[in-house]
Amino acid sequence: MLSTKDWLRASWNAGRQMLRPAAGGRFHRGFAMNTVMVPIRSLGPQHRERIAAHLLRLEPRDRYLRFGYAANDDQVRRYAELLDFSRDEVFGIFNRRLELIAMAHVAFAPSGEYESCAEFGVSVSATARGRGYGARLFERAVMLARNRGVSMMFIHALTENTAMLKIARNAGATVRRDGSESEAYLQLPPARLDTRVSEIMAEHFGEVDYQLKKQARQFWRFLADLQEIRQGVRDGRHQAAE
Repeated sequence: MLSTKDWLRASWNAGRQMLRPAAGGRFHRGFAMNTVMVPIRSLGPQHRERIAAHLLRLEPRDRYLRFGYAANDDQVRRYAELLDFSRDEVFGIFNRRLELIAMAHVAFAPSGEYESCAEFGVSVSATARGRGYGARLFERAVMLARNRGVSMMFIHALTENTAMLKIARNAGATVRRDGSESEAYLQLPPARLDTRVSEIMAEHFGEVDYQLKKQARQFWRFLADLQEIRQGVRDGRHQAAE
């Protein structure tokens, strides 16, 4: 049974790791070093429409790099409809307008011979590039995978998808090229107590951030409606005075 001292030490280590300043987002032995804290929220079945909307907004080339082929709108919608939230982990980053601007999908293998393996896929909107969101989502994926007993993370990407392969290489993954496609794999260390605490803290931070953005958006809508009412009253008074 874990003592209070163990929990406090794990919480301290998790918080120190998550709040370090950015310095390239490098990994060491499968876990992140010097990362920036970014609010990442878990996604569920209620987010299918937002997931589809995010993917449909991707430029044709970005969509091609994400899926490995020129997926049309129907294929993108079908992908969103078939996401298995009970088995896999899907999470993303929202902007202030509550638009999904980056998302990741960790697909876990079914129970059996390959149950210790998982595959990572990510997409970032063009307007959100250059902020390190892809790397942050990958770090979150590694943490989740470790906590679920995964020892090998795979990334299947087109060789021309240099951004994704750079994230994999920075994490210490082995990348093998086979013509137009590349396969990267990263060996993950077993989960520790601070890894599990980090997941709890990251999930809480992402949820709080989302709810604050939601409240702010609702408040601005209220102010806009109030402004319209006030303007209508002014117009009515003006017309009555004529």
